[in-house]
Amino acid sequence: MNLFRFPTFLAAALGGAALTFASIAIADTGACIPDPAALMKIPRGPDAPLPDALAARLDAVVRAVLPLAAAPGIIAGVQTPEGRWSAAYGMADPAVGTAMQTGLHTRIGSLTKTFTATLLMKLADNSALSLDDPISAYVEDIPNGEHISLRMLANMTSGLPNYTLTEAFWTDFASDSGRVYAPEDLLSYIATEPPLFEPGTQFDYSNTNTVLLGMVIEQVSGQPIGDTLRAEIIEPLGLGATVWPGRSARMPEPLAHGFTLQGENVSPDAPLDATFWNPSWGWTAGEMISTLDDLMIYGQALASGQGLLREPAQAARLSSIPEHGGYGIGLVCAGGWIGHTGALPGYNTTLYHDANSATTVVVQANSDIPASDCGDMDVLPDNPEGVVCALPATRVFTALSAALGNEFVQSSAD
Repeated sequence: MNLFRFPTFLAAALGGAALTFASIAIADTGACIPDPAALMKIPRGPDAPLPDALAARLDAVVRAVLPLAAAPGIIAGVQTPEGRWSAAYGMADPAVGTAMQTGLHTRIGSLTKTFTATLLMKLADNSALSLDDPISAYVEDIPNGEHISLRMLANMTSGLPNYTLTEAFWTDFASDSGRVYAPEDLLSYIATEPPLFEPGTQFDYSNTNTVLLGMVIEQVSGQPIGDTLRAEIIEPLGLGATVWPGRSARMPEPLAHGFTLQGENVSPDAPLDATFWNPSWGWTAGEMISTLDDLMIYGQALASGQGLLREPAQAARLSSIPEHGGYGIGLVCAGGWIGHTGALPGYNTTLYHDANSATTVVVQANSDIPASDCGDMDVLPDNPEGVVCALPATRVFTALSAALGNEFVQSSAD
């Protein structure tokens, strides 16, 4: 089993964010969100195309950075107050020569966490639970459970270890990529693992946190998480192509095949097709599926709260982000960019909204393979060198953010 050993990507291994709190370099010196009240009132951008000159510049930027993105194909979209641009590059399935298209489904990994955290905020806003409730009130036998609040789970300060980084999980996943996991199975991997630190004292990105939140949401709502996602987020926003697969490995058509260097008996010159690996190990931390159009709508709603949360609840969520950037309640903020990154075998996705310019950017890649100066991580034989190591969607998003006038800065971790 090939592991992501490079520190920046430890959390990316099997479903964590490709960018962790520790790997975000904050370029500005003021608040990460300059005007939260204004952000919550920005209307959805129009469907009109962006001016030709800007569209051409964005296209040129993506084409220039493609050699540094280790993915067969890329889908990218930009929504501004003036209009929208989207494009697809490369191959959706190199085996049969299928071209990438903007409407293809991909697995979105840890973007799922933003959906889970949104449901948590909705329940809190309706007084069905409190963010300050201890997880012990809902799930038994969690280390430090009486001292870990739901808020700490949501902002990754619980101190609970990440089950996807345990040797036992890696062994099981490597032996059977089609294995079906229940949430309780995932928690079993940390049953004998000691807490990393006292609750609330530090940050550590852990999929365990969001799996626990999913269990709480099911308990409080009284229905399966997939039903709640559809009723509270997918249907109200009209995200007709966004899917909660549950314990199924199915992918809706049309789809992009995803490729990885994670797995057993894989070599850098022959990535594995991970398209139909069962995603149940990610559960509410990472198993959702979506498309560019849906993610563009969702990205604007996630930042503004419109269609998702009432203004006081959205204000509370935005205020959960540290002043100069970092991780809040299921949200990353860096230099005004609000959103999340997702990575799991075969796919990498970025979704961020720039609070400075009311611009949403989405990038989907059908690979989770890093490229460039990546230490002892597995890379492709033709790996480019000389730039910071990055996953493919992150690479393209960073280039687009720079072209839009507010570069998202990812630091190297060495």
